[in-house]
Amino acid sequence: MLLSIRGQVIAAVAVLAALFIWFISAGQSMAVAKPSTLNLAQQVQNLPDVQGEQSSVAFDASKPTLVKLWASWCPLCLSELGQTEDWVSDADFAAANLLTVASPGVLGEQSLEAFSDWYSGLDYPQLPVRMDSSGELVKRLGVKVYPSWALIDQQGQLARVIKGSLNKSQALALLANPEADLDDSAHTFYQPKINQDAVPVNARTIYLAGGCFWGVEAYFERIDGVLDAVSGYANGRTENPSYEDVVYRNTGHAETVKVVYNPDKLSLDDILQYYFRIIDPTSLNKQGNDRGVQYRTGVYTTDTAEQKVVADALVQLQQRYKRPVVVENTALKHFYQAEQYHQDYLMKNPNGYCHVDLSKADEPLANQAEQAEKAQKEFDASTFRKPDSATLQQRLSREEYQITQNNGTERAFSHRYDELFEPGLYVDIVSGEPLFSSSAKYQSGCGWPSFVKPIHASAVTEHTDTSYNMRRIEVRSQLADSHLGHVFPDGPRDRGGLRYCINGASLKFIPQAQMQEQGYGQWLKFIE
Repeated sequence: MLLSIRGQVIAAVAVLAALFIWFISAGQSMAVAKPSTLNLAQQVQNLPDVQGEQSSVAFDASKPTLVKLWASWCPLCLSELGQTEDWVSDADFAAANLLTVASPGVLGEQSLEAFSDWYSGLDYPQLPVRMDSSGELVKRLGVKVYPSWALIDQQGQLARVIKGSLNKSQALALLANPEADLDDSAHTFYQPKINQDAVPVNARTIYLAGGCFWGVEAYFERIDGVLDAVSGYANGRTENPSYEDVVYRNTGHAETVKVVYNPDKLSLDDILQYYFRIIDPTSLNKQGNDRGVQYRTGVYTTDTAEQKVVADALVQLQQRYKRPVVVENTALKHFYQAEQYHQDYLMKNPNGYCHVDLSKADEPLANQAEQAEKAQKEFDASTFRKPDSATLQQRLSREEYQITQNNGTERAFSHRYDELFEPGLYVDIVSGEPLFSSSAKYQSGCGWPSFVKPIHASAVTEHTDTSYNMRRIEVRSQLADSHLGHVFPDGPRDRGGLRYCINGASLKFIPQAQMQEQGYGQWLKFIE
C-alpha cells in the first residue's frame, strides 16, 4: 500500500519535532520559524466596541485569547452573558484575554444601529464586546451557529473552534490544553429562523468518507445548512484508533467526516449531491493523491430508511459512469473523532494539502436553483400533485409525516408555533396551500397553535372523528388532505366561538416580510 503525500508530510514533521526535542534536551537552542499569518488575536482586539470606538481594555499579547461569538437573537447566548462577564474578573481566567464578538448584519443579526440601541438597554458594563460588522471574522472562523468559541494562541494563530456552549470547567480545560476532550456532544446549537427568532436546530447526521478528511471537512463547513463537520475514523477493526494506526497499521478504518446538517435547509439527497461533486465514485481506495483503504469512499448511516435513500442516489449516480460505482453504503459501526490536530485543519493551515475543490460548495445544486426560480412565482394550487408515500417520507421529518399522513398528534406545548405571534401566513407543510392567517391566531393555553378560523372556508375540510371513544371534528387540508388537528366550539365568543386546534408540525410559517418573494403576495391582505 502506497503512503499518501499527506502521510509523508506528517511523518516528516514528526521527525523534525523529535529532532527539536533532542536539541532542547541537549541544552541547545533553536529558532523556530513561525507561519507568516495575520495575527488573529490583534485583529479581534482591534474591532470597535458597541459605540464604534477603539476599546481601552487592557490586552496582553503574551496570553492566549478566548473569544465568544454570540448573537442577540440567541436565547442561550443571552442567558450566558452574565456568566461570561463574571469570567472577565475571575482570577481563574487571569492567564488569558477574554473577548466577545457580535456581527451586526450577519447571520440574522440586527443592523449595527439597531444592535447598538438594543445593547444599550442591557447592563453588562464589564463585558468586552467587539463589533464584526463586515462578517469577515465569522467567515474566517467558519462560524454558522451560536454560541461559538475560538481559542487563539500566544502567537495570534487560531488553535481551535468550538461550536456550542462552554461551561467554566470546559473553558479552563481548553485554555490549559487546546486539544482537551470537551465532550462536544453536550453542546447546544442555535441558529436564526422565522423573523430571527432563535430555536434549537432540528439536526440530523450522516457520515461521509471521501479521501483525505481535511478537504471533505472544510468543504462541508462552507455549505449553508451544514451545522458542523468533524473529522474522524469509521468502520474499522479496532477501538479508538490513532492517526498512525489508521495510516500505518491497516486497521481498516476510513477517514470519515461526521456531517451535522439542518433538514429544514438541506435534505439527505442534497447532502449526497454535494458529496458526489467532490469524489471519484469509481476509484477504489484512492482519492486525489492518496491511496489506501483508509481513503475509500463511503456513506455510513444510523437509520435503515436513510440507507434506501443512499441506495437510490447511487443508482442514479451510476447512470453517469461507465465504470462501476464503488461507494460503500453501509450502517455506521462506529465513529472515533480524529485528533485535534486534524480538526479544522485547513482553517488553521490555509495552504495545507487538499484534493477537494472547495469552491464547489458555493455552487447551488440544480434542484435548489429550480426551487429559487419557483419561489419567485405565485403559489398555484392547480399545479400541485401530491407525492407518493416514499417521497413524502424523504421530504418530511418523521413527526411531520406521522402527523399529516397517519393522523398523529404532537405533544402539547412542544412546537414553537404555539408561542409564535409574528405576522405572516401558515401553509400546509405538504402542499404549501395557505391555511391560516396570523390575524386569526390567539393564545388559547391548550398547548397547540390555535386559530378562530381558516384563511377561507374552502381551505380545510371537516370530518367526524370517533377515535378514542370520543366524538370530535377533524380538520384536514383541502389540497393535500393532510391531517391538521381538530376544531372545538370553545373559542373566543366575540370572534365566532371556534378554536381550530392545529398541530404545528403540519404547518409551515411564511413571515409577512417574505410572503411576496415566496409567492404568497396575493394573501398579504389577510394578514392585516
